[in-house]
Amino acid sequence: MHEVAALLLELGAVVLGVSLLGLAAHRIGISPIPLMLLAGLAVGAGGFVDLGHAEPFIGPAAEIGVLLLLLMLGLEFTAQELQQSLQRHGRSGLVDVGLNATAGFLVALLLGMPLPACLAIAGVTWVSSSGIVARLLDDLGRLGNRETPAVLSLLVIEDIAMAIFLPVLIAVLTGAEWWQALGAVALAVGAVTAILVAARRASVGLGRLLSHPSDEQVLLRLLGVTLLVAGVTQLLGASAAVGAFLVGIAVPPSIAERARSILGPLRDLFAAIFFFSFGLPIVPADLLPVLPAAILLAVVTSATKLGTGWIAARRDGVQRKGRLRAGAALVARGEFSIVIAAVAVAAGYPEVGALAACYVLLTAIGGPLLARWIVRSPRRVIA
Repeated sequence: MHEVAALLLELGAVVLGVSLLGLAAHRIGISPIPLMLLAGLAVGAGGFVDLGHAEPFIGPAAEIGVLLLLLMLGLEFTAQELQQSLQRHGRSGLVDVGLNATAGFLVALLLGMPLPACLAIAGVTWVSSSGIVARLLDDLGRLGNRETPAVLSLLVIEDIAMAIFLPVLIAVLTGAEWWQALGAVALAVGAVTAILVAARRASVGLGRLLSHPSDEQVLLRLLGVTLLVAGVTQLLGASAAVGAFLVGIAVPPSIAERARSILGPLRDLFAAIFFFSFGLPIVPADLLPVLPAAILLAVVTSATKLGTGWIAARRDGVQRKGRLRAGAALVARGEFSIVIAAVAVAAGYPEVGALAACYVLLTAIGGPLLARWIVRSPRRVIA
């Protein structure tokens, strides 16, 4: 009984605290993401408050928050638009890995890390945070901007590429046989391909499933399908976020607007928990020794992400301000970077963990601020 009461008290305090942070962010005209990240850091491991009773709930809730962010992002676009954008931005994806992974690898090499750890840092600096970027675009009113399809294409390409990168990284870190890594890559690529094809062909069936007069039924059915597809995608070695995004893509435009309205409050709740939870496992004292190296890494790879966004948006004919917005939106790193760091630490490279945690925190806080201020323009302005 006391444990239930403690759980409810801690969750209530977290939700009310996040609400106040959102209000403060609105008052000063910034995205609430940086404040939520700092709050999680302040009350997490080594922080001021122990959330031991709430953390078992916060973890799964944060995962659902990422899925809802990507589902809502997918609802903004159609399968045809995604296919055309992915085809157009294949070269942008190569620029992305060439600039950002290479920069991370070279900086890690400069810091004296062993080659396997350098490869892990390359992955950490390569992939942007889909969850943070999705919320940021919505917060800043840029979902309809001309540069946004380029940003989304890069996010999808990165998440798909992780299905190839992670098995290769694990093989390098653990000394596994090459054929084991190749088999895992083949399975992941096959899974992603099957899901991409299914997303295009499932639109009619999904539309029938969601065509119900009850908002409750639409909510439960869409959420259930999203969780199932995300789970299968994750089980097959790809990103659950890709599965959720593709479910949103598959929802017919005639239903998408209603789905956004129904899912909006639920997305806001779980997304807030995701951003708050991000800093919980990070011990602030562990960040100080690696802070100079993390700042160097963040400065270099923020510049390379700006270059990536500039090149990708230029491919879509976007003008200078839009190119800058695209690059700044991609600066934040997040969930995949943490996963890569955890894999490296488990394989016996602890130096990757603290550096990656500090780096991710810097970019996750600095990225939204940069995206907000890099181009001073009114909300909802399309350029």
